Amino acid sequence: MKRVIRSMGALLLGLAMAAQAAGPAQRSTVAPRPASAAAATEQGAPSTPSADYRLGPGDQIRVQVYQNPDLSIEARVSEQGTINYPLVGSIGLGGNTIGQAENKIASALKNGNFLKQPQVNIVLLQVRGNQVAVLGQVQKPGRFPLETTNTRVSDLLAAAGGVTPMGDDTLIVTGTRSGQPFRKVIDIPGLFLNQRGQEDILVIGGDTIFVNKAPVYYIYGEAQRPGPYRIERGMTVQQAVAQGGGPTPRGSLNRLRLTRTGPDGRQVETDARLGDPVLPNDVIFVRESLF
Repeated sequence: MKRVIRSMGALLLGLAMAAQAAGPAQRSTVAPRPASAAAATEQGAPSTPSADYRLGPGDQIRVQVYQNPDLSIEARVSEQGTINYPLVGSIGLGGNTIGQAENKIASALKNGNFLKQPQVNIVLLQVRGNQVAVLGQVQKPGRFPLETTNTRVSDLLAAAGGVTPMGDDTLIVTGTRSGQPFRKVIDIPGLFLNQRGQEDILVIGGDTIFVNKAPVYYIYGEAQRPGPYRIERGMTVQQAVAQGGGPTPRGSLNRLRLTRTGPDGRQVETDARLGDPVLPNDVIFVRESLF
């Protein structure tokens, strides 16, 4: 019985020693976790830009070098498109994709004989450069980052939540192209209804998209709901009165007066016919019926 116990003890001891000896070897065969995965885990996984996003002035980045924590920094891309990096000094990253910027820093470390095979990872913490401002009559005005190089006007309009009910049917894109001032007026419904691809232009960093307030007309007198209203395309006087709820029981569609401001700034008052077009700032007065 004692011999059996001693044999079992020896067997268990041998297994424990074998496991201990095998432990380091097994651990050495496990591939190291990529720096990008480590950064995502440790830093709360900042949003990952698309592969073709290009760094611009104001972008906040974190640069990490695998197994070299002293070379890990956070920096903001300057207006000149550069950052100051340890050992290397000023290095231009503006206009580079994330991958190109990683390779550029790695090459600088290698060519300077600081590291033999540097593995550089860049995390985009905050996007400031390559932004487009969407302003005016949109649901969510603000500045929006260009995460791809093929972002179009319709993409930014959708990102801003679309046009408000009082927004115009056109928008204006301003910026620079080839160093020259750029301005283009775009029909909004045409972007989506008529498939006018040539109007849905590409936007670039620094552009501004502005949606103006829609033109309005005014209705008062014997109307159900007097006040200002948005002018729809091709609107007639009859449609304008209908939008105001129509005439009251005391009012008459046959006794409408139209006040319009002429090119010289003078106001001209005329009798309005139901088929007349409505122009911006027209004032329609619904008069009482004679009977």
